[in-house]
Amino acid sequence: MSWLVLVFSGLMESVWAIALGASNGFTRIGPTIVFVLGLLASMVGLGYATKTLPIGTAYAVWVGIGAAGTVIYSMATGAESASFAKIALIAGLVGCVVGLKLVSE
Repeated sequence: MSWLVLVFSGLMESVWAIALGASNGFTRIGPTIVFVLGLLASMVGLGYATKTLPIGTAYAVWVGIGAAGTVIYSMATGAESASFAKIALIAGLVGCVVGLKLVSE
């Protein structure tokens, strides 16, 4: 269950990061509310996951999922350019996240 919550929490990290960019320095109310809710969900989920998972592994997975999700979203929406190198590196990052799951106790 902790791994499932950790993956959700990593996805919520992407949500709050994207909303942060859309909030225009917290001047737009809708994205600011999404930012706060995403941040809360992300932190609560990470905290829950670290009850049974080592903090180093949980944090690395959380950051990896959040970073990959944010970049993938940005490339999909055209906010960031896509290239073979970026896609390959993101795939490598996702592979490392999966690897951490496979080698964890």
